[in-house]
Amino acid sequence: MTSAAPDPLAPLTALPGVAGAADTARDALAKVHRHPANRRGWPTTAAESVLRGARASAGVEGASVRLDSDGEPDEILSGALRVAGELTGESLDRAVAVWTRSPLQELAHLHLLAAARPDGDPQTLGRPRAGQGVAERLQGLAGLVTGGTRVPAPVLAAVVLGELSGLAPFGSADGIVARAAFRLVAVSTGLDPHCLGVPEVTFYRDPEAYRAAVADYMAGTEEGVAAWILYCCKALEAGAREATSIADAAGA
Repeated sequence: MTSAAPDPLAPLTALPGVAGAADTARDALAKVHRHPANRRGWPTTAAESVLRGARASAGVEGASVRLDSDGEPDEILSGALRVAGELTGESLDRAVAVWTRSPLQELAHLHLLAAARPDGDPQTLGRPRAGQGVAERLQGLAGLVTGGTRVPAPVLAAVVLGELSGLAPFGSADGIVARAAFRLVAVSTGLDPHCLGVPEVTFYRDPEAYRAAVADYMAGTEEGVAAWILYCCKALEAGAREATSIADAAGA
């Protein structure tokens, strides 16, 4: 009888502050799901969450976050909004089903949505770039998503976001794809089953801090990885507060 393979992410839960931060993020999201406005009206508040998240995610990349029709449409925002459609209603159910079974397929689909341009080359969409260990790291990430780890959901979500943000596997629209995957982890693990949180607001408020935290994570030191996970947990917690404001407005 062979013993089970060790969990590659298990050591992360022992890093200073990680376990407590993960619990706090989970509790904050669980609380907003119990908000009276979300007991039956969650499809409406979830749709608002996804829209706010899309605008904030585009803003991290320096794009306009305005939705009016003045001027030329911002291609980054347009891509983020197409991805938002993947995270709403029946499309979200399909996305989660694919994500939990074949995450690389879903990442390719998200990139197709995020990076499509009228003058772009469709042959590059959904295709990870070659070399630099990209394929190997993506395969490792897929293994984690499909059952290769038992760490708390906020920790897994942080690893997925850090890997995709730092690796930039497609070479375009990687941030939009990474932050959508962050949401898919939260939904698929039951951390945020109705997609109510808006963690992107933290990243949008200080994009430079976001990029610096990603760089620290990719450096691979214990301090950098721990700081990144704590940062992501704080973003989830702040996203729950944003979700509460959405629910309060919906119930007013």
